[in-house]
Amino acid sequence: MAAESASGYIQHHLQNLTYGQHPVNGWSFAHTPEEAKEMGFWAFHLDTLGWSVVLGLIFIGIFRAVAVKATSGQPGKLQNFVEVIIEFVDSSVRDTFHGRNPLIAPLALTIFVWIFLMNLMDLVPVDWLPMVAGLIGGEHTYFRVVPTTDPNATIGMALSVFALLIFYSIKVKGIGGFLGELTLHPFHSKNMLVQIILIPINFLLEFVTLIARPVSLALRLFGNMYAGELIFILIAIMFANGLAMGGLGIVLQWAWAVFHILIITLQAFIFMMLTIVYMSMAHEENH
Repeated sequence: MAAESASGYIQHHLQNLTYGQHPVNGWSFAHTPEEAKEMGFWAFHLDTLGWSVVLGLIFIGIFRAVAVKATSGQPGKLQNFVEVIIEFVDSSVRDTFHGRNPLIAPLALTIFVWIFLMNLMDLVPVDWLPMVAGLIGGEHTYFRVVPTTDPNATIGMALSVFALLIFYSIKVKGIGGFLGELTLHPFHSKNMLVQIILIPINFLLEFVTLIARPVSLALRLFGNMYAGELIFILIAIMFANGLAMGGLGIVLQWAWAVFHILIITLQAFIFMMLTIVYMSMAHEENH
């Protein structure tokens, strides 16, 4: 495969199905990366939105079906599997979250399972679903199937957690307590004048720490999943370079898929655990 062809293949697989208002074409689908860029901030990544919703509905459907048919007798394999996940998440919440809020456990469960399902799409061979999309929409139809490789999705989830963090920080501690956290820590003094002088320094340090939480949530998940997707794409290029390279590609793809299962699960777990930690910090009352 020529370098230009390989570059085009990679670029095609890393471009989202974008719909937005183009300065020339009006509301339309982007047919090139340049058109997608020209649509600006308010363009929609329909593949990311679509797969996020579909996988979310699958999560809700499976867990609701198990809840409706749940039995106290001998459970089936699916009920056993769901119960193991719920017990795992519940144990994580009990060990980490020290406040009282009935929202935290369902939130943690939703985050873990939903992100895991979105990450799991990375194990679908990179050409299968984009090929189907190309047959339906034409040769230049872009289609990415892993929502967590799109920073828009990971930033959106991180900002949702951040909004809950701010909401519960103010609700539990009051606006004065929340502002006190940002201005009276980590440096403090019994001398009122010194404390006033320290307020800008404290605010700078604490504000950076506060903003770093959603940024780290979003970029950690995006970076790991994007790198995993890119490796799968690079391995797929090997199949177009002869029988020997194709055989090596099969081995590498299988090995990376097995290892990537760990990354998929670990990233969902980390996002969930950090969310629980942040919610626990928001519920801590400082005196």
